[in-house]
Amino acid sequence: MTTLEIRTEQRSQLLPITDQVERIVTDSGVSTGVCTLYVPHTTAAITVNENADPDVARDILMAVDEWIPQQHPGFRYAEGNSDSHIKACYFGVSESLLSQSSRLVLGTWQGVYFCEFDGPRTRPLHVHISGDPS
Repeated sequence: MTTLEIRTEQRSQLLPITDQVERIVTDSGVSTGVCTLYVPHTTAAITVNENADPDVARDILMAVDEWIPQQHPGFRYAEGNSDSHIKACYFGVSESLLSQSSRLVLGTWQGVYFCEFDGPRTRPLHVHISGDPS
């Protein structure tokens, strides 16, 4: 297992990490397998989405903030970040991606994003590669 330290700069952010994950897959020596990404936090997540136009990530964050606002009169959690926990639940703390020829199997427009909902912070992202060696 490899652990990346992910540094975010905003409270809510979709940070592209495809290149970092791709390097780990390539360096693993596994030709065909599975790359598992796991974020051990309750206010961060991982997702795969459009990677060609940064406006898509901006639009996703805008929509999520509209659906789940930071402040809500019904929130009772004293720490004040209930929205961050809810957003992370919707995206999820892990992704499993296929690899072939020591590269991630992604669609033409797909990329991997670290989702920050309670930043800025520095967080670990665990990456595990399993499969058949080259």
